Amino acid sequence: MTKEFSNQVVFITGAAHGQGRETALAFAREGAKIAALDVAKPLSYPSYTLGTNEELVSLKKEIESLGSEAILLTADVRNSKEVEVAVTETISKFGRIDVLFNNAGICAYGYSHELTEEAWDSMIDINLKGAWVVGRYVIPQMIKQKSGVIINNSSIAGLRGMNRLSHYAASKWGLTGLSKSWAIELAPYGIRVNSLHPTGVNTPMNDGLAAMEGATPIEIAERSAGNLLPVPWVETEDVANAVLFLSSKKSRYITGSEFVLDAGLLTR
Repeated sequence: MTKEFSNQVVFITGAAHGQGRETALAFAREGAKIAALDVAKPLSYPSYTLGTNEELVSLKKEIESLGSEAILLTADVRNSKEVEVAVTETISKFGRIDVLFNNAGICAYGYSHELTEEAWDSMIDINLKGAWVVGRYVIPQMIKQKSGVIINNSSIAGLRGMNRLSHYAASKWGLTGLSKSWAIELAPYGIRVNSLHPTGVNTPMNDGLAAMEGATPIEIAERSAGNLLPVPWVETEDVANAVLFLSSKKSRYITGSEFVLDAGLLTR
């Protein structure tokens, strides 16, 4: 039986753990070949643990155990030269890129007037510029193919303001606007572009943010306005399912849209 994404190539940033890793595995189960990119090292901002090279290596083994192929790519999405090398290597190995999941991102708390320039620049550069940099090198291949799907992982913060997260919200609103603009520019080539807007997700980032606040993840969730459904957060598999749907033929006429995965938070 043919799997839904057999022989398709999926390029995922921030793939080592969390939402990126779960999505990579979900695509692999459906027959896709995975280009897994991660910075795979600590950054000066934020201070919580990011993905590691060991996690990337174990991801490749898991993908191969599912009968699929994977290529591991180490790059900082802010670095054009590193991203260009990664995309070129992917096309050289697999010949095409069918889906781009722009997932790499960071988050950290701080009142706007107390943020350092480093904090502001890091947030905007990784979350927004990074997505653009990756797209800059992936999009020409999709135009050449006259097909492709791009999903930019935004946030509920890309649709509302949030306390002590002004730089994060600014980056995610920017990503929402970038997604809509790409959708307009790329529709003539049969390329669809959508943004994804999860509420809090049960990931290492969630744990790291809570630790930075001297709290537990559940305490952080309880401080917020809260999801409408009685859950503190959604799971990585929920994000993966959404990305697979938006990448599939079932959503063939969905483009330029915001796909909200918020357990009802925005309705509240």
